[in-house]
This record gives sequence, C-alpha cells and structure tokens, in this order.
Amino acid sequence: MIATPAREVIALNEKISEIDQRIEASFRVHKQAVIIASMPGIGNLLGAEILAVIVATWISPAFLIASTAWRPTPAWHLPPPRDSGKVGGNRHRPQRYHQRLQRALFLAAMSHITRCSESRRYFDRKRADGKRHSQAVLAPAQLRVNVLWALLRCQRHYELTPPEATAP
Repeated sequence: MIATPAREVIALNEKISEIDQRIEASFRVHKQAVIIASMPGIGNLLGAEILAVIVATWISPAFLIASTAWRPTPAWHLPPPRDSGKVGGNRHRPQRYHQRLQRALFLAAMSHITRCSESRRYFDRKRADGKRHSQAVLAPAQLRVNVLWALLRCQRHYELTPPEATAP
C-alpha cells in the first residue's frame, strides 16, 4: 500500500532532478551566466530565474527594483481606485511585479547573509535599527540588484574588492 506512492514520489524526484539539470545546462551556455553566477549566493537555478527576468526586462536597475516592489511606489504609479457602491478606497496591487524575481533575489540575499560576514553585519545593523527580518534581508538585496546590473553592463565578474580606477 505504501510502496506505490513511494515509487511515484521517487519517480517525481528523478524528473525534478532531470529538469534541474536541463535548466542548469541551458543557464551555463548563456553569455551572462558566468557573470550572474559569480555573485555570492546565486547558484545555477537562482541565476537562471534572475537571468530570465533580466533578459525579458533589460531596461535599468531602477526598473528591476521597481518591478520587485521593494521601493515605495510614487503616487502616479498607484492603481486607480475601484470604488463601487458602499466600498471606497479599494485599490488593487498592480500585477506588474515579478514575484519570481522577488523570490530569487530574496533567496540569494538570504544565502549571502549566511555565508558572508560583511553582509551579516549589515543585516544585523538593520535589525538593530528596528527593521523586521524581511526588511533587513531586502536591504542588501536592493544593493545587490545595482551591483548585478553594473556587472552585467561592464561585463565583469564579481570581486570582493572593487577594481582600481584607471586614470585617463
């Protein structure tokens, strides 16, 4: 009785691992993959998710941050009220936010906080400032979006220390 569902679970796990391997293989052949994967906390699967969103919306880092809804939205970006009858001030959240990008960058930031002492200190400082856990994780994630954008723009790999500026 238990053997049949167990075999089905094992078969599903094998299919999932095959799909993960195909995603990783297709991610590694992309020209931006090495740059994205060079950032700490971003592996092949999270990198593939981030790459898919960035390639689809290749505009600016401000657009990427706005698409995650981490920054306050200006008043002119708020959705129009959908008032009817007795209900007033009914505003719906816009559907333009990339929830997959939010998730991928949040997980990458969490991973980086656990592995990098500087990010951990920044996280602890935000927590000491009274931020909630999710707010303290999103603070370095926002910074990482700008860093990632700069790396992709300049076609450079992530380095812990910034490169020396060359004098003209």
